[in-house]
Amino acid sequence: MPAIFRPSSLLLACLLVSSCQTQKPVASTPTNTKADEAPIWQSDAYKLFRDRVEQGAYVARAVSPTEMTSNYRSPANAFLSPKISFKFSLNGKDNEMPSGQDHVVVALPKAGATAVEPPLLTFGKRYEDPAPVPANTYLAPNTPLKIRLDLRPVLAAFKQQGYYTLYNGDKLYQQDFKHVFVAGSVAPLSWDFDNLVNKPELELKDPDGDGIYEVLLTLNQPQAAKTTATQWKQSINTTDFPQYTSEYPLADALYNLALEEARRAVEPDGTFRTGKEWAGVWTRDISYSIILAQASLQPKVAMNSLLRKVSPEGRIIQDTGTGGAYPCSTDRIIWATAAWEIYKVTGDQAWLRQVHPIIKKSIEDDVQNAYDPQTGLVRGESSFLDWREQTYPRWMQPVDIYESENLGTNAVHYQANVVLAEMAQQLGDQAVAAKHQKLASQIKEGVNQHLWQADKGYYGQFLYGRTNLVLSPRAEALGEGLSVLFGLAEGERAQQVVAKTPITAYGVPCIYPQIPGIPPYHNNAVWPFVQSFWALAAAKVGNDASLTESMAAIYRPAALFLTNKENFVAENGDFAGTQINSSNMLWSLSGSLGLVYKVLFGMQFEPNRLVFHPFVPQAFQGQRKLTGFHYRGAVLDIELQGFGNELSSITLDGQPLPDAAVPASLTGQHTVRMVLSSKAPKAATVNRVPNRFSPETPTVSFANNRLTWTKQEGVKTYNVLKDGQLLTTTASTELAVSAASFAVYQVVAVDDLGLESFASEPLPVGTQAAGQQYQLETIAPKAALPYKGFSGKGFVEVSKTKNTALTIPVTVTEAGLYAVDFRYANGNGPINTNNKCAIRTLRQGQKLLGTIVLPQRGVEEWSNWGFTNAVLVRLEKGTHSLTLAFEPANENMNGEVNQAMLDYLRVRKVQ
Repeated sequence: MPAIFRPSSLLLACLLVSSCQTQKPVASTPTNTKADEAPIWQSDAYKLFRDRVEQGAYVARAVSPTEMTSNYRSPANAFLSPKISFKFSLNGKDNEMPSGQDHVVVALPKAGATAVEPPLLTFGKRYEDPAPVPANTYLAPNTPLKIRLDLRPVLAAFKQQGYYTLYNGDKLYQQDFKHVFVAGSVAPLSWDFDNLVNKPELELKDPDGDGIYEVLLTLNQPQAAKTTATQWKQSINTTDFPQYTSEYPLADALYNLALEEARRAVEPDGTFRTGKEWAGVWTRDISYSIILAQASLQPKVAMNSLLRKVSPEGRIIQDTGTGGAYPCSTDRIIWATAAWEIYKVTGDQAWLRQVHPIIKKSIEDDVQNAYDPQTGLVRGESSFLDWREQTYPRWMQPVDIYESENLGTNAVHYQANVVLAEMAQQLGDQAVAAKHQKLASQIKEGVNQHLWQADKGYYGQFLYGRTNLVLSPRAEALGEGLSVLFGLAEGERAQQVVAKTPITAYGVPCIYPQIPGIPPYHNNAVWPFVQSFWALAAAKVGNDASLTESMAAIYRPAALFLTNKENFVAENGDFAGTQINSSNMLWSLSGSLGLVYKVLFGMQFEPNRLVFHPFVPQAFQGQRKLTGFHYRGAVLDIELQGFGNELSSITLDGQPLPDAAVPASLTGQHTVRMVLSSKAPKAATVNRVPNRFSPETPTVSFANNRLTWTKQEGVKTYNVLKDGQLLTTTASTELAVSAASFAVYQVVAVDDLGLESFASEPLPVGTQAAGQQYQLETIAPKAALPYKGFSGKGFVEVSKTKNTALTIPVTVTEAGLYAVDFRYANGNGPINTNNKCAIRTLRQGQKLLGTIVLPQRGVEEWSNWGFTNAVLVRLEKGTHSLTLAFEPANENMNGEVNQAMLDYLRVRKVQ
């Protein structure tokens, strides 16, 4: 991660590109005057004309339908501060000092020195350079920075006691110690701790073995500055694709750019490449791309790509991800909606029969592993927002992410059940149809009951916590858009979502407000494919202003960058400031095509027909054509004129077309002509906001019957939660609480604008906080492995062949609700990727209690112990037998390695 984002650090960059003030859009009606005189849409940030985009000094222009030019240059490296923040990292984790406490050095050259070199630093002891930064002074290109770290206290602890105690109380055992890295604010430094292992240039070395580790870095390298092309000229023949022409040269050129990039996105094996920088087939990327446009544009490639993401057992594959993928992440099921879109486009019955059992088996696994019967919602990571600290509080581990219940992921699961029910109806299986219609209804009810925020007019981001879930009030753009598009939000509620979800100067941000101290990628970023789904939602509810702005927000970056980028910074619209980016991004280019097919021409595919519901914003009125569009056995040439979303006439070969629907049985070449009423839809608003940041997540401690936390600048009040409910609001940074009974406390910081931080890590207080422990080596063979840090006399290995079922007697002295979890280790992979999350089922006799998830905790870190998710179980007084077993639904994405070490079972009475 090149830089921790601080709003002030980008001020000059913002000024260079454009004003960063709240935008004041103006949609003007096109006239017969020159394009120079009439912007289609404009704001303080940029202007969109028929043939070009203007953003400050930068101009992108359509020379012809197959050629564009742009003089855009990223300002990302122009005004870097010489004040460099960094931390050291053991094994690629954020484990040196608490959040917000960094080393700081002023990287200005000194006479006679070959490199900027702070004094010898000691691990865990903060250093702040006292040197001032002169006004208008920036980081010089190719600044050498030599960092030396005294790790001898850590190494001494290893020698004396076998482990080093980190600032948060965790123990790092000597045998788990692998690497020392530096993470920081300016490239090549990065705050992406989880991926430091993939950046060997950031590893400190101790060549002479004296315990002093060092690294020499070169900051602000000009050759590392990111650039884009200055010209695009079509070089691939795409005349076999549908051809689009309009009165808007820029839109025509961008359509042809997207067609060319769509063709480039097909690999020699007939599958989609996710992006120029992203090789291979990724389940969610191809699925969203297929839904947006590729089902109709390249259906065979779409089929090949989806089938590539099916396991040998006939289940949809969850891509590698947090804690070892499934079920920490569960959005693989978007595959179902993509498969259904292909069927609706092609009518291929063999395809329907092939994909139906795959979706059915995958949802059956999800019902057991991830569906929460208490809320009606589905657990798992935010769909596509799969980089932990980018959208979650830092304290949340993969197991916490598994327990969360996210808006976008639930929208995806809702639609998957709707799709499976419709597939079953097509195949004549009414029992399956009824079952999944019911599951869809349960999810819809849960979303509207638990995630809806009546005071804001849009849904919350997710429920999160441990034994008590609370709602994050942040907006989550993809989830908000899908809730409207899939019908979770209906009527006035759907209109509210589109009108009231926060929109920043360059588009709808992934989340809002942003998280402080986290560099742009999902946080503080706009993703064009999300913007395209937002455009579809705006069109569905008839919001002309929102749709116009969405189209501008999609056209602007593609024109300036001359490619369909993966993402860009919400703060200033720049592609170069995000942590990772790719050109020729499949879902971005598919979103651009989807604007034409699904918005302007309003194509809605149904099992037995193609229905037209066009929506042309008033600012984009005029005539347009789409020729050579293939729909099953027919080839359609489609003409459209006017604006609005009401058809005044539609004909097929000159004859009225009933219900604006082309039947699936149509064959041959035909002409469809549509005329819109040119009446503006009912006026609707857009919630334009400055790109603001929430307060930092508090860190709370408990001692002497008092909760305490650190005061934050700009924070007005703190909400204290007890067991997930508001206990009190206070301006103080401490609160007296009783430890006589068990309770879980959290604190939320609220700033002067009313923006809320994430809730602090749940803090158990009281006599039951430690709970009862049941050592598992007393009921199963103790593992003969050299791992450290366990309690009792040993630990137990569980895998697909070892201890596949453990029956554990548990005795409670009073009836109540108990939280049951396990202390475990899983060193089969890193915390952020791979696919070896271990999964087990917890039962009481035959009664299903829940799924126990044991995510990866670090590569070969088998002495790194933590807790699984807690399953809430109501137990009567007495002894009960709980069984932890590997069942067929517990297959992970690896298929072979499904392994963990278990220390003990913990039982805590929570009610």
